[in-house]
Amino acid sequence: MSRATPAAGDGGPALELLVHGVGGATPQSMLDDPRTVRVTGDETAAVYRRAEDVDAEERPGYPADRPVREAYCWSNLTSGNGARALWLLLLPFMVVNLAHWMRPPALGAERTVRLYGVLVRLVALSLTVLLTAAACEVALDLAAWQCAGVARCADGKSWLGFLSAARHGWWSRPGRRLALAALVPAALTGLLWYLSNRTWSAYESQQPLTAAAATRDEPSQRPAPHRPALSRPGFWYGRRLVARLRAAHTAAGFLTVAAAVTGAAAHHDRARDSAPLTAVGWFLAATLVASGVVVLWVVCGRGRSESTLDEKLDRAVITGLPAAALALLALSLGYASWDRPGWISRSTLPGDRVFGLIALAQGVLVLALVGAALVLRRRTCGARTALLGLGGPAVALLACALGGVMTGGVAQRVADWLDRSAVPGAARDVFAGPPPLLTWQACAIPALLALLLPAVVYFAVLTWRAERAEERALPADYPGEPPDTARSRQIATARATARLTDRAPAFLGIVATATLLLGAGALTGSWTTGEIPGRAASGAPAVISSAADTVQALGSWFTGLGFLLFVTWGRRAYKDASARRTIGILWDVGTFWPRPAHPFAPPCYAERAVPDLAWRMNTWTERTGGRLVISGHSQGSVLSAAAVWQLPAHTRQRVALLTYGSPLERLYGRWFPAYFGPSELTALHRELRCWRNLWRATDPIGGPVLPGTDVDRGPLLDPIAFGRTQDQPLPAPILAHSDYQADPAFAEERTALLDELTPALPQQR
Repeated sequence: MSRATPAAGDGGPALELLVHGVGGATPQSMLDDPRTVRVTGDETAAVYRRAEDVDAEERPGYPADRPVREAYCWSNLTSGNGARALWLLLLPFMVVNLAHWMRPPALGAERTVRLYGVLVRLVALSLTVLLTAAACEVALDLAAWQCAGVARCADGKSWLGFLSAARHGWWSRPGRRLALAALVPAALTGLLWYLSNRTWSAYESQQPLTAAAATRDEPSQRPAPHRPALSRPGFWYGRRLVARLRAAHTAAGFLTVAAAVTGAAAHHDRARDSAPLTAVGWFLAATLVASGVVVLWVVCGRGRSESTLDEKLDRAVITGLPAAALALLALSLGYASWDRPGWISRSTLPGDRVFGLIALAQGVLVLALVGAALVLRRRTCGARTALLGLGGPAVALLACALGGVMTGGVAQRVADWLDRSAVPGAARDVFAGPPPLLTWQACAIPALLALLLPAVVYFAVLTWRAERAEERALPADYPGEPPDTARSRQIATARATARLTDRAPAFLGIVATATLLLGAGALTGSWTTGEIPGRAASGAPAVISSAADTVQALGSWFTGLGFLLFVTWGRRAYKDASARRTIGILWDVGTFWPRPAHPFAPPCYAERAVPDLAWRMNTWTERTGGRLVISGHSQGSVLSAAAVWQLPAHTRQRVALLTYGSPLERLYGRWFPAYFGPSELTALHRELRCWRNLWRATDPIGGPVLPGTDVDRGPLLDPIAFGRTQDQPLPAPILAHSDYQADPAFAEERTALLDELTPALPQQR
């Protein structure tokens, strides 16, 4: 007999699956009951029910007046334990991953799409090299080469004393100091590999609904390559690509450390004309170059595979490449440790222009990315697409800038701590400090803030004008209400402020353009002068010299403040769960997408959450033959839509979608048009029997998803009452993005959606 029998007089078994948004929520608050039971899942992500509803399907006709409610809680995927605080270090990697998904939509431009993906992956690889080079700068150059080589700097530092050249110990040789210090960036690379491998096993290896189940009832309707990307069976299964990229980036990190150590030793050997050691140095250099070519081949050679579930793993690459790079690093450390009498560390470590070369390469890659995006934009680009399709290059540039600021901040703060001068590198009687480019980049921060000030004023004026217009139009929404200037201004301010979200693309474009110009200026200034700005302007007129010193001091102060806030925030998040949830909101938005560009980025929680939701909806409807409405708030609406896309067509006919406060079109449709553009959302609407979306004018995140269709209901009145009424004796709050379920429209639309669904016969035992 069947597991559940539809009750007479009702529409059969009905389930409402609730999915919360950013910031997380407890199952007790979602189900409005302190007694909840986990019915499936684990401590990381699970489905909960009220205790009295655990066996609801086993009792025919219960509950007769409402659907059974379930809550899917996924917040621990992004803000679970204290280790999540370490993800702050991976912020540039997360941002560059977003650039991959921001490409303009294009049909029939496969080569340009592949080129776009390759360019983003190369930008991501440059960030790994930049992070490793920054660790080498701190450990090898500032500590082991410069500070340990000067008695005045090493004195009073017990942790550095045994490396001091003044003590003439075994470790005092420059090559041995470098070899020992190289263990720090090598350990950092190993840690990143470990974290990526651990999250890869927990996230990317989650099995989605099989390709056969997803397409069994639509064999010839539409070829797989032309289906919306999010409906493809392998979209949420990036196991193979992430494994390849993890191997390549790990090898790149080890090779960067090996190049720093080998370059210093080989530079000394060539100057001393030591033939045997020079030959070994050239051999290691050639091997490093060849290994770098292999890394580039691995990064460029393969993109994502979405049409099928790609279960293969390139074992030779993911095992052999990092192992070979680690072996080469060991050879480099042995080569540098060879006894070289008379070798003295002076000035900076050879190769201080590496940061400039990395910045130049990143600029060239971003400009090439702009060209690829322009080619794609000519084909299809909606008017509401952010930055007219150039959002990806802009975000990639900001990822590079963020990596440069973090790199310069750490290097300058360590240098300041070591030499105790006001500006790192200014007191050359101790040591030279970090490369001048890092100081020039720090000077770009106050210049950027000065350039953005007019833009901030402009958007503030626009918001003020919108607020006045809303205040004049407000009586039409609340007819018959007595005038209340303070209340009207409060509501008008909420509506006008919510519109700032729609102006974010223009502001980001201004930031990206200013960052590109200032970055080019910093690179040019550092290479042409070879000095920090204060020293470079020492012979200039007093006004220019004073301005350079002021900007240099402000830049150092800003980087110091940013570094302090970064460390403080990370430390607080590690100990405080509430602060960790705040950081989790950032990850909720930034780590929705898989990791096709940078494998060291925080993991994609949707590769766990979307299969969870799809499996739950598919198995419940197959088992009971009932109706299901999945209701998602905010980011939960994006997860819900992505999960519905993954369902087999016969299951989608028994599923309704209720979204509220949804960023599907307002944020995702504009910033990720190739995946949530109008054609994709229209296709989802066509394949779903019923879909409703609730939105408010005061909501800064949610909005309509398909204007001109029956999907959207809104804007809902917020607040629901202007003044005090019989039903609202106290002033009604402005809910904005929260508490949509308190609006009567929510229950009305949920009931209407369930009534539109027709129950099917339950599956037999």
